[in-house]
Amino acid sequence: MDRQSQRTARVYTRQEIEGLIAAGRSVLIVDNKVLKVDAWLPYHPGGSKAISHMIGRDATDEVHRFHSAQTLELTDRYQIGRIEGRWTNFLPPIQGGKFRTPEQLQSTEDVDYNGSLGEDDSTDTSASSADASPIFEAAEPLASHIRRRKAAGIPRSTSSSSMSSLEMDEKTAVPKMSVMDARTQREIALDKEKYPSLDPQTQDNIVKKYRALHERIQSEGLYDCRYSSYGIECLRYAFFFGTFLFLLRSGWYLTSALFLGAVWHQLAFTVHDASHMGITHGYQTDSIIAMFVASWMGGLSACWWKANHNVHHIVTNSPEHDPDIEYVPFIAVTHRFFESLFSTYYGQMMEYDAVAKVMIRYQHRLYYLYMCIGRFNLYVLVWAHLLGGSSPKKGPGWWHRYFELAGQVFFWTWYGYGVVYRSIPGGWNRLLFILISHVITSPLHVQITLSHFAMSTADLGTAESFPQKMLRTTMDVDCPQWLDFFHGGLQFQAIHHLYPRIPRHNLRQTQKLVQGFCNEVDIPYALYGFVKGNQEVIGRLGDVARQAAIFAECQRTMAEGQAHRRA
Repeated sequence: MDRQSQRTARVYTRQEIEGLIAAGRSVLIVDNKVLKVDAWLPYHPGGSKAISHMIGRDATDEVHRFHSAQTLELTDRYQIGRIEGRWTNFLPPIQGGKFRTPEQLQSTEDVDYNGSLGEDDSTDTSASSADASPIFEAAEPLASHIRRRKAAGIPRSTSSSSMSSLEMDEKTAVPKMSVMDARTQREIALDKEKYPSLDPQTQDNIVKKYRALHERIQSEGLYDCRYSSYGIECLRYAFFFGTFLFLLRSGWYLTSALFLGAVWHQLAFTVHDASHMGITHGYQTDSIIAMFVASWMGGLSACWWKANHNVHHIVTNSPEHDPDIEYVPFIAVTHRFFESLFSTYYGQMMEYDAVAKVMIRYQHRLYYLYMCIGRFNLYVLVWAHLLGGSSPKKGPGWWHRYFELAGQVFFWTWYGYGVVYRSIPGGWNRLLFILISHVITSPLHVQITLSHFAMSTADLGTAESFPQKMLRTTMDVDCPQWLDFFHGGLQFQAIHHLYPRIPRHNLRQTQKLVQGFCNEVDIPYALYGFVKGNQEVIGRLGDVARQAAIFAECQRTMAEGQAHRRA
């Protein structure tokens, strides 16, 4: 046996993997292989943070769903060994997990390395390696028409997360049960009651059937792109853009802005598809499509989107980790943001300051106004990403940043100078043209937030499987088939989160299969009409706004009481 074979055949214990992570190594499990990916972090086209949330975990489903078979073969070069039996996830360091060094482990006796505090999370070493998903916090009860189920005869897990041996060795602190703490616990309990048990047998069964569904989807050709559908899309883009140019040259400036905004709205769906490698399935080809459409035609950035969106897909609806719900001081989808949480994505504290205390109390009334100006916020995020050097500097995507910077110059030349400055007379006409063309894209921002803002943000711990996590934090929007062009596939977000590389024109057909899967494993499938979904979002934002008012009143009363005692 050669050296490489000896290295990959080595069986790692849980203690050894914990020691590696404590020493700063980036170790994860994929297909029972132990991968040390430190060398790959600077090269990963989707950014290093997406990988950081997988450290110490079995990331088999996440890795398989986001990568092609050719890319998966490259993971073998990072294999340092394998595990035997079922892996119980650690809490990744980026999410606050604590790990003992080999020296500390040697001095520890009788430590339970299954990493669980609850009886239901015990490790079954005869089971195959299964997966679990991130860490979250909870939301309001779903509408009554969403199915509520409980696995018969299976006790609910009492553990909120899997831990390292260091965390298990620490004494459990008695929590301070404030009004907000009590609400958090109540929401977690609601999700545990509503969704399948977190015990290993139940979650392994969900994963097994989820992977079987993937095989069926693949065998039915639903991963294959229907290029004829994109031909129709291109005709629609050409019609909108041609109408925009005709009206602009005819002097119908404000009307032409409507059609330019419609072009941008529709093109965003193509960027989304290509960034998930859902068109040609080739990394560089789809990346060029995404970057050209996003930067050169829309002034945005597919590179920024990938870095942001990949993390969102892995830690969906986590207040501390998911950038797609981190909008403090303007929007808070959970009372957890009242704690001034630290964002691991942005690397800074999300302060619940005086501005947030005012704005969040009115967020349900300002929501659609925010969505109207959402594209302006994207410009800020894009430039911060491109100029801040956050894009990969090595690997297959090393040149993408420069391609997009050139695209930004091209976009602001044709749009900013050629259209707004040279083609439209008068300052007010120019201002209204800019506002109208950007406001027309607001349905896109509503669609993006619609799928998550009303869903759970609860922390059920690392024992939860990837498919259950995605279905618990994501909703689908029910619409007639003829309106699919308007929603651009974003109405099937729950399905997309389960299988992100499926081309959007196949998502409606996949929906029937996913619904059958949900019925089989007893996971509620959240499906709302567009109007009802908007009502749920506004209701959630209104509820958090009321919590903010209550929280402010409690703080004021406590402050007055303390002042009275001092007096």
